[in-house]
Amino acid sequence: MSKKILIVDDDPNNIFALRLTLKARKYQLESCMMAHEAIRILKEDQDFCVVLMDMMMPEIDGYEAIKIIRNTPEISKMPIIAVTAQAMDDDRQKCLEAGAQDYIKKPIDVDLLLNAIEKHC
Repeated sequence: MSKKILIVDDDPNNIFALRLTLKARKYQLESCMMAHEAIRILKEDQDFCVVLMDMMMPEIDGYEAIKIIRNTPEISKMPIIAVTAQAMDDDRQKCLEAGAQDYIKKPIDVDLLLNAIEKHC
């Protein structure tokens, strides 16, 4: 199984921090800043073990992106971890209902993130 992760976040600082953390743990990483780009990448390369999806992005947010992925046959089973600053009690449930397998709130607890990733990679 590939240890390749797609990071989708509209904030380059978040991508940078995630890359540093995950690269040190030998994951192969690809990133993009827009949901439509993430969907294109996933259609072209289904070798990712998980997607880290920011939920609050311009144009297409993470909720809509997850729905599109779930409704696209060749990538519908891709594991997705919602990563969001939205940390109210019902936000976790909203992410899971949208089709995410897991939920990590920002600022990211690295141990929780790594545990979530290890479930899928």
